[in-house]
Amino acid sequence: MENFIAKVEAVNGAVNSFAWGPLMLLLLVGTGVFLTVKVKWLQVTHFGRILKNTVGTLFKKKAKTDHGANISPFQAVSTALAGTVGTGNIAGVTGAIFTGGAGAVFWMWVAAFFGMVTKYAEIVLAMKYRIKDENGVYHGGPMYYIENGIGKKWKWLAIVFCLLGGLASFGIGNIAQSSEISGALGDLFHFPPVLSGLLIAFVVALVTLGGIKRIGKVTELLVPFMSVFYILAGIILIIMRIGQVPAVFGRILAGAFSFKSVGGGLFGYTIMMAMKQGFARGVFSNEAGLGSAPIAHAASSTEEPCEQAVWGVFEVFIDTIVICSITAFAVLLSGILNADGGLSAYASKGAAAAAAFNTILPGTLGGKIIELSLLFFALSTILSWAYYGENCWGYLTKNNKTFLLVYKIIFALVCVVGAVGSGTLMWDIADTLNGLMAIPNLIALLMLSGVVAKVTRDYFADHMLKK
Repeated sequence: MENFIAKVEAVNGAVNSFAWGPLMLLLLVGTGVFLTVKVKWLQVTHFGRILKNTVGTLFKKKAKTDHGANISPFQAVSTALAGTVGTGNIAGVTGAIFTGGAGAVFWMWVAAFFGMVTKYAEIVLAMKYRIKDENGVYHGGPMYYIENGIGKKWKWLAIVFCLLGGLASFGIGNIAQSSEISGALGDLFHFPPVLSGLLIAFVVALVTLGGIKRIGKVTELLVPFMSVFYILAGIILIIMRIGQVPAVFGRILAGAFSFKSVGGGLFGYTIMMAMKQGFARGVFSNEAGLGSAPIAHAASSTEEPCEQAVWGVFEVFIDTIVICSITAFAVLLSGILNADGGLSAYASKGAAAAAAFNTILPGTLGGKIIELSLLFFALSTILSWAYYGENCWGYLTKNNKTFLLVYKIIFALVCVVGAVGSGTLMWDIADTLNGLMAIPNLIALLMLSGVVAKVTRDYFADHMLKK
């Protein structure tokens, strides 16, 4: 049995090195560059309008609207943000800096800059090619814009995407997150892992069995709270060491373009590692190009594709440019990067992030903030990925109600597996599946880029420019 597991780990490691390797990362970011040119640098030329039509609308009083069987535009983006703002924003960014140096932060920003348009394009296509079931509920995502946009003969590619996404939901969207919640509950309230797992399973089942309407209502409350909580804590931390901020910017830029060899190694190794870690963290944190978030956005009651898609630009901005950057500055301002032992000196990447916050904030306050943030970030991610998985399996089974009910029950029970610390190999395999999801999605984005450009051109000409 041990030999079999070892072989599976070896195969998965080889595939993972491709799924999250330099070639795929360049393809992910390169697709963003290509789409950015196609829509004429939308994230720059219309950024003011995008903010006005996204976060700006939250401060306007609106009459209550009946969204029918679907969810509001803000609930849709909250559900998508719940999936993207996860443990990767804290633990992942910390690990990227330890591995790739301060320069990784710059390349993370680059990935996010172009990822804004990638996410925008995904949502445009998800909205344009979505379907409505017999209950009036919208379903959309890469599987639908592959089949209905590219053509029926490409349905096999949609099936591949759904298989990968459906399986990945148990690992990336469940086991990894349940493990983080269990650790946080143990540190904060001394809960044993089994009790944490049962509690997580109960909450997840309670929310997900209520469908997208209940998920949307929960994430609508959870995401703003957890985001503002972490952002405010980060702003306070940065203000406390404001004098060192210019030097940190200098380290980020210097590390991003350093061609020095490391330890007599390959010339340019430093910049390559910074670029790889930055691109990987940028893509992994905001999921631009992976095809998961447009599944949530497609459930919006909004009729105009671009009107919902501009939320995707804001989504990547808040996830990576704001939240990930706060983690990065905490690590770089704290000085833990220069401590003996590197990342191995800490129990986990999350523990390293907690140490960074504790170094600057008084007492153990910083660690508590990290633990609470990890708890909320991970829970929100589980809820979103439950919906992503449900839609992937729903596509494959023609939304068979019995099958989907069984999926939700199994998904909730898997939370217990993650909480007690088992299933590491499954997490690693799901990480690989998550990366492979991008391949069919990127193919569709490139083939339908002309559609995105036309829809965008018409919308900004007929709607936004008249305001």
